Amino acid sequence: MEKYFKFLFAVAILLMIGLPGCAGPTLNVAPVAISDNPTSKIFELEDTLAEGRKQQIHVLSPTWYAKAADYLEKARYGLANDDSVAGILQNIAYGHAHFDKAKEYALIAQSAISQAIKARDLANAAGAASLGEDYQKVEDEFKTLTADIENNNLSRAEKNESQVAQDFADLELRAIKENTLGEVRNLLATNIHNGAKKLAPKTLQETEKALIDADLFITQQRYEREEMQNKANAALFQAQRLGQIMAASNALKTMSPEDISLRQESQLHQLASELGSRDLRNEPTDLQLQSILESVVSLQEDNQYLKEKRHQEMLEFEAKLTEKQSEIDSQRQQIAALEGQSKEDQRARELIALQEKETKARLESERHFQQLFNEVQGLFAQDQAEVYKQAKNLVIRLKAMQFPVGKDLIMPNNYALLSQVRNAIRTFGNPDVVIEGHTDNTGSAAINALLSQNRAEAVRQYFIANGTLEAEKITALGYGPERPLAANDTPEGRAINRRIDVIIKTEMSNH
Repeated sequence: MEKYFKFLFAVAILLMIGLPGCAGPTLNVAPVAISDNPTSKIFELEDTLAEGRKQQIHVLSPTWYAKAADYLEKARYGLANDDSVAGILQNIAYGHAHFDKAKEYALIAQSAISQAIKARDLANAAGAASLGEDYQKVEDEFKTLTADIENNNLSRAEKNESQVAQDFADLELRAIKENTLGEVRNLLATNIHNGAKKLAPKTLQETEKALIDADLFITQQRYEREEMQNKANAALFQAQRLGQIMAASNALKTMSPEDISLRQESQLHQLASELGSRDLRNEPTDLQLQSILESVVSLQEDNQYLKEKRHQEMLEFEAKLTEKQSEIDSQRQQIAALEGQSKEDQRARELIALQEKETKARLESERHFQQLFNEVQGLFAQDQAEVYKQAKNLVIRLKAMQFPVGKDLIMPNNYALLSQVRNAIRTFGNPDVVIEGHTDNTGSAAINALLSQNRAEAVRQYFIANGTLEAEKITALGYGPERPLAANDTPEGRAINRRIDVIIKTEMSNH
């Protein structure tokens, strides 16, 4: 019965968007005023496609989304080569029209093949893309479903959805057992071989228990997918932790008790110094640790205070804007009340005054943006980041941001760079920010797409955890190898393409 209602809903949508059987769907192209600024319109279409990617429209309606992206590239090319404004705006209009059609088909897909979509998301979260050809085979089956929907063959998509969903579920289970638990077993075996039973027996016992619990749960509760993944990740964490305990235990074997104490003291003193705390090495270790913890709490409270202060300043700014608007409205009423003026004269005066005001506001906004742009540029050394303008946005390309091969772990040596990015973001108050992850084309496109998304999300979570912005103000997008800056046929080119871009949506973007 549920399938029947889903089918009726999807058919209703098809009828509303006007799919006339074998004929192609009607494309509604909204007219674009020739007076519109082509740069701003390109920026607007870029934002629209980025938002569509967040909603997975590029996956659910790949053909129409790709056409929209092609028109965006045509518009960019036209702008770079001084094509006519009319031609650039026409490409932008067609880009929006194709994207609108992609949204319509994505809506149908979300209803007609919802189970396959969910199963695919879970399989990707489990790292199923690493299964190579087996994953690609099921991914191709999924693409066939979306192609059937785009070709108005809804019944065939509905018919094949269950099998595709099951295939993704099988891949998910296999990926968890082969990737996550397989890595746990390998780490466990290596550490046991290296003497874990003597060096870290308690941690070893915790790791073995976590592995047994995860394996048993996955076998017995294969449909509790989220908890299944959580238990697998917990087992992997324990195995990695065991390795670190082993390394520390091995290092301590050759040290005297005094050397061990001095090492601990040095680590605590380094933390205290970074936090600006006084030197407490003449005090008990517990007191030193407590001082560090209190300093951290104090910093967190300071961050919260700054966040609340920014919010209050924003409210005060908005109140001032409202007050200024009231003054403007009052002045307009006074002008209207002046005797001896015709309505035409009054409108002309108002128009001139408004144009002058808008021009002054725009120039002031541009001047302010240039000032902030120069300030942000000064935060980074040439080998750290490249800062440039992209339409009305500011882009920080993190040249020095490096991840371990195949991982999304932010290494400690990147914290200072990310702290500078935090300062850059705060320069613009409380802006919206997009974190873009990019890779080279080495390996599977599916793996690269997932890796770039996870790396962008790791940076996003870092900024959220450090109180840079609220979660809803930061978006993470992974583009994989789709947007290379250099050719991928040299090590240098591939290194350039592996990058994180931080895009700050400046105040000007809303004007």
